[in-house]
Amino acid sequence: MAALAWLLIPLFAVVGAAIWGSWVQRNKTIGDVAELAGYARFRDAMERSHPTAAPGPAPLHPVHEPAPAES
Repeated sequence: MAALAWLLIPLFAVVGAAIWGSWVQRNKTIGDVAELAGYARFRDAMERSHPTAAPGPAPLHPVHEPAPAES
């Protein structure tokens, strides 16, 4: 009877591995469709050329202050 109990341990491990494997291989494309569509809209928006009618902010230039005069 003890040998039969030891044979049940690998059997439970195989059943658990089969359940876990089927869960990992499930179809995960349900949520990906919306994410991929959003990414495509983002990519299209970034590739579009923006109109130059509204100029952007002026480029920043470093301010050079005169050195203090030494006396």
